[in-house]
Amino acid sequence: MKNKEHTRQVRDTVVKKFKAVFGYKKISQALNIPRSTVQAIILKWKEYQTTANLPRPGRPSKLSAHTRRRLIRDAAKRPMITLDELQRSTAEVGDSVHRTTISRILHKSGLYGRVARRKPFLKDIHKKCHLKFATSHLGDTKHGDTKQLNFLATMQNVMFGVKATQLITLNTPSPLSNMVVAASWFGPAFLHQGQGRWLKLMGRWMQPNTGPFWKKT
Repeated sequence: MKNKEHTRQVRDTVVKKFKAVFGYKKISQALNIPRSTVQAIILKWKEYQTTANLPRPGRPSKLSAHTRRRLIRDAAKRPMITLDELQRSTAEVGDSVHRTTISRILHKSGLYGRVARRKPFLKDIHKKCHLKFATSHLGDTKHGDTKQLNFLATMQNVMFGVKATQLITLNTPSPLSNMVVAASWFGPAFLHQGQGRWLKLMGRWMQPNTGPFWKKT
């Protein structure tokens, strides 16, 4: 891969020495350039009678290497800069390009745009309410589960509204009516199905002269 091009003066010197009947090896040693480069320069001169750069295929780049480095340096130095600002700064230099061209150049160098994270918009009245609520609970103890739950519930009311929360307390037993309903509903059904199927598999229910099967040893 070619790192750089030799200047027009060096190429003309190669042709001049070749006309003076110098060989490839002597020209390479005199100018300190590779022998293959000397050969390529002379072959090009023999074919086109010139040492200048020939027209190349494809559209040439609109931005020079200096302008590209300047764009990359500005974008790396100021991460919050926009493409419009880079476009205006490029136009001031004299290179008018589209925003997508600048974006493509930055992408090739590994620089990509990022969107800032959204923050909740808090007005002054919201900040005052939060400060008032926080100062009113400065003396609360860390012990006492009920007080902590009340604190959390009130905080949820302030942030999300009253309808979004429901105050609860710890260590509150379930009502007795719920337990009775559960026992009266699930108990007989389980006994009727479960015990009946088990007894059917055993092949007996109440045998005569022996009493219930669960009293038999």
